[in-house]
Amino acid sequence: MNQSIHGRRGSLVSSIQSLIGTVIIAVFVITFVVQAFQIPSESMENTLLTGDYLLVDKMCYGGSRLWDHLMPYRKIQRGDIIVFRYPVHPAQHFVKRVIGIPGDRVRLINRQVYVNGVALVEPYALHRSRFHDSFRDDFPRVDIPVPGLEGDWWLRMRKLVEDNALIVPEGHYFVMGDNRDESSDSRYWGFVPRENIIGRPFIIYWSLRANEEMNAYSRPSDKLYRFGYAVSHLLQITRWNRTFRVVN
Repeated sequence: MNQSIHGRRGSLVSSIQSLIGTVIIAVFVITFVVQAFQIPSESMENTLLTGDYLLVDKMCYGGSRLWDHLMPYRKIQRGDIIVFRYPVHPAQHFVKRVIGIPGDRVRLINRQVYVNGVALVEPYALHRSRFHDSFRDDFPRVDIPVPGLEGDWWLRMRKLVEDNALIVPEGHYFVMGDNRDESSDSRYWGFVPRENIIGRPFIIYWSLRANEEMNAYSRPSDKLYRFGYAVSHLLQITRWNRTFRVVN
């Protein structure tokens, strides 16, 4: 009898320890290794679509000065898609593509991006607007402030332009959305500091196609309805062809 009670207690203790271990591992992974991120806008189309749900690798670039020299972290490179804290409002997270790294000279001429005088080959870049914008498409321009341009960035940018190119300072990165005509990016609010970069998205684990009925409920009080609608229409609104797609 006593052996049976002790056996059940031992089994219960073992189960609790296993559960605690699982929770600790899950918390560690979520905190330090990966992070879920949802694409909220069309600024990265057609690479990433509104409603894509991503997993972000938070370890790929390192971050701790000590461990950076010991671990095989990779450097942030031109063309990388990154998730970062928006410099203007750090509580918000943005996703963009790295165009310029420290020391680069960035310039746009008639929508074509040049880095250090060389035209970038960008098969991912999307231009939908027929309207040519003298600030957005011919950058940098220091003579024409435009709507959406951050005032502090406008003043700083003027000091970093040399021979009609913007110089990316040490510890900062110039980023742009792939949907060039519909992206609020470094052209409008400035560089991304290295410490703001969270990581690199590596896979789309789910993609949700919201329809008009679902979009009609956009207030915070309608979140429960939206969740219920998504669950009940899961098969219809999931973009199955994007599920588990590698991000590049």
